[in-house]
Amino acid sequence: MKTILVTGGAGFIGSHVIERLLAEGSRVVCLDNFDSFYDPAVKHANLASAQKKSSFRLIEGDIRDESTLDGLFREERIEAVFHAAARAGVRPSIQDPVLYHDVNVQGTTRLLEAVRSSQVKNFVFASSSSVYGIANRTPFSEEDPADFPISPYAATKRAGELLCYTYHHLYGLPVTCLRFFTVYGPRQRPEMAIHKFTRLIDSGRPVPVFGDGTSRRDYTYISDVVEGVIRALAKPQPYEILNIGGSQTTDLRDLVAKIETALGKKAQIEAMPLQAGDVPLTFAAVSKAKRLLGYEPRTSIEEGLKKFVEWYRANKP
Repeated sequence: MKTILVTGGAGFIGSHVIERLLAEGSRVVCLDNFDSFYDPAVKHANLASAQKKSSFRLIEGDIRDESTLDGLFREERIEAVFHAAARAGVRPSIQDPVLYHDVNVQGTTRLLEAVRSSQVKNFVFASSSSVYGIANRTPFSEEDPADFPISPYAATKRAGELLCYTYHHLYGLPVTCLRFFTVYGPRQRPEMAIHKFTRLIDSGRPVPVFGDGTSRRDYTYISDVVEGVIRALAKPQPYEILNIGGSQTTDLRDLVAKIETALGKKAQIEAMPLQAGDVPLTFAAVSKAKRLLGYEPRTSIEEGLKKFVEWYRANKP
């Protein structure tokens, strides 16, 4: 039975990946520090299903802690890693860039150091479309430059990709960096737009719309993202960067309208100025991921929002 380490496994994406790995017969070790970025009780609930499995082990610890990592790799024969642990969010990173660097850069370096002398045969890094910054060409291609991130969060994710390349070059570590494009679905973090807008519309409170509402995002449903991760874990690459996105865009006004339709309620719009760090557009070219992994997004934004609203209604307090 293959043992896979998932860092940040109690979070939105990590917990879904863990459930899929367990369902496919892998043994999974989850490392998570349950920080207070949002309610740790939500993260514990994300793992409720996994914790019923004998092939699952939860370790509460921090990727920045050398002794935790040393003990983990000494006790477990980890064959692959999905590294999703990170301080998340563009806007909060502007408020506390030092913390974001510490967790996302220092923590990733600590993990790579622990991995290089282990049995790990594949390292999959959760990166972000934010590394593209304000891109001049669409859709975004992995061959485009990613040298001008406009938030500390984006800069830390680009730094993580570069660190991964360094460890591949020096030690032959097989690495795939997956650039995720605005992931949504059941268990999405509560501060992210779709979850936040759904909650506000449902409760009759104003929805803050930043700018003129024409910003566009490539929204990617969680099951499509999980499929990309699973395929990357199953097929090691020497070193690759791959977009994992829905490869379709929705503007902010249309997103609100689609959530209104899914909820059957109207939104009260509160116009707000543009915020620092926000990009006007994200749009994934996924041909490279399709060629190397057979990845293909399957869930439309309408279908995904319907599924999200069903989950939200079943789980709201």
